[in-house]
Order: sequence, then structure tokens, then C-alpha cells
Amino acid sequence: MVEIAKTEIKDTTANPAPLGLLAFGMTTVLLNLHNAGYFELGSMILGMGLFYGGLAQVIAGIMEWKKNNTFGTVAFTSYGFFWLSLVALVVLPKQVPGIVSSTASALAGYLIVWGIFTGVLFIATLRSNRALQFIFATLTILFFLLAAGELTGNPAISKFAGYEGIVCGLSAMYAGFAHVLNEAYGRVVLPLGPV
Repeated sequence: MVEIAKTEIKDTTANPAPLGLLAFGMTTVLLNLHNAGYFELGSMILGMGLFYGGLAQVIAGIMEWKKNNTFGTVAFTSYGFFWLSLVALVVLPKQVPGIVSSTASALAGYLIVWGIFTGVLFIATLRSNRALQFIFATLTILFFLLAAGELTGNPAISKFAGYEGIVCGLSAMYAGFAHVLNEAYGRVVLPLGPV
């Protein structure tokens, strides 16, 4: 009987999580600085939304697919396309004749759907580290706060959502930096919390 040799292929590709977390976090901080009232919504935020929050997260999601990470694939790819769709919601009515701006109730519906999506992903993070749990918990809250601001028209809710969103974005940046620094130094430099 002839025995067939099995070859095991070692995955030597880089960890895509820091790219996705930093793209999400930095773009979220900038948008929520706007929501908190620090500056207008302009090309800086829209450019970040298209390229770093959008395109870079989609790339990170595809890289997570290669790593056989379903959660990372779904999260990064989805939020990358969230940023691209958000930019489209802002830009299309201004640039394409016949496309009208979304109403406040339509935007609230958009945000509620994303809040539900994020809430389910938060449940999945309960099997992960504390940093990821915090990111998804604060992001779920953020989507529902933004929806409440749209539905009520209350600028105080939207401003509070901006501050809460800054915290969410900074937590994602922390997690992204933790992955990079912990790998670079071969030890825990920035803890992510227990699994």
C-alpha cells in the first residue's frame, strides 16, 4: 500500500485586523468630531469615508476571508461598504439630478438597521476580547443615538452621539494599535482584555 504524503501549508500572511480597526476608528473619530459640532461635514470626512473607512476596510475584510475569519470578513467588509454608502447618501443628491436627499425618518431607518446588525455582531464578540466587546457595544449605542437624533430632530442627542462616537472610534484605534505593537514587540504592550 502506497502512503500519500500530506502537505500542510502555513499561513504567513499579515494580520488584517489592525488595518480594519484603524480605518474604522480614525474615520469614526473624524465623523463624530463633526457630529459633536467641531467642524462641518466636508471633503476631509468624505475622503476618509471613501478611501480609508470604505476601501481599506473592504480590503481588510477580504484579507480576513483568506484567514478563514468569518467575523472579521463580515464586520470589516460590511462597515467598509457602510462608509461607502454613507458617502453616497451625502454626495449623490448634490451631484446626480433626480436623486433627492433622504428624509430624517429614512436616515433613521438606515441607522436602526445598522444598529441591529451591530448589536448581533456585539453578541458574537462575547466570545472575543474585551476591547472588541467595547467597540461593538459603543457602536451599537452610537447607531441608535444617531437614529434618535434624526427622528427627534433634537440637536443635543446628535451632539451627545458625536461624543459617544469619538469614544467608540478611539477604542477601535486603541485595539488596532494594540495588535500592531503587541506583534512588533512579541509581548503585550497594550492589553486587549481576556477572551
